[in-house]
Amino acid sequence: MPTPDVDVPAILDALERHEVEYVVIGGFAAELHDVAIPPTRDIDLTPSTSVDNLERLAAALDELEASFRVPDGPSRGIDIPGGITVGWLKAMVTVTLTTSAGPLDVALRPDGTQGYEDLMQDHVVVSYAGRQVPVASLEDVIRSKEAAGREKDLLVTPALRAHLRQQQGRKGA
Repeated sequence: MPTPDVDVPAILDALERHEVEYVVIGGFAAELHDVAIPPTRDIDLTPSTSVDNLERLAAALDELEASFRVPDGPSRGIDIPGGITVGWLKAMVTVTLTTSAGPLDVALRPDGTQGYEDLMQDHVVVSYAGRQVPVASLEDVIRSKEAAGREKDLLVTPALRAHLRQQQGRKGA
C-alpha cells in the first residue's frame, strides 16, 4: 500500500463526507488490484467534472488543506492563489497537491482516457480500510500508464499485464 506519508483513510473520508464522485487511478489503483509493484507515493483520482461535483471536490480539498506540490518545493506546498474553485479545477488537466493527509493528484482526463465517465464504465469497487472505493479497471490503469509513457509507468506495465493475464486465466477456468 502507499507510503506511510499518505493517510489514505483520511483522504477517502474527506471525499466521502463531501459526497465527491471519483475513481481511483494510477499506482494506488494497481495496488488495490493486488498487483505486486513498488508502493506509490501518492493517491491519484479522477473526479466527475459536473459543476456540483467539482464544488464538492473543492470543499474536500479545502478541508484537506490542499496546496500545490512542486518538485523541490516546500513540504507544505505552495498556496493556490484565490483558493480552490470550480473554475480553477476545470482549468487543470492534472494537478499535483499536498494535503494534510499526504500527496494527492487530481487528473480530470488521465492520459489515454476520456476522463471520469470513461473510467467508470469498467470500474470495480474495492474494500479498503473498511471503505468501499471506486477503482479504475486494471485494463484502464494499463491503458493510461502506457499512454503517459513515463519511464516509471512503463517499468510497472509488465507486472500489470502479467497480473491481468492471471486474472483473465482464473475467470476462464
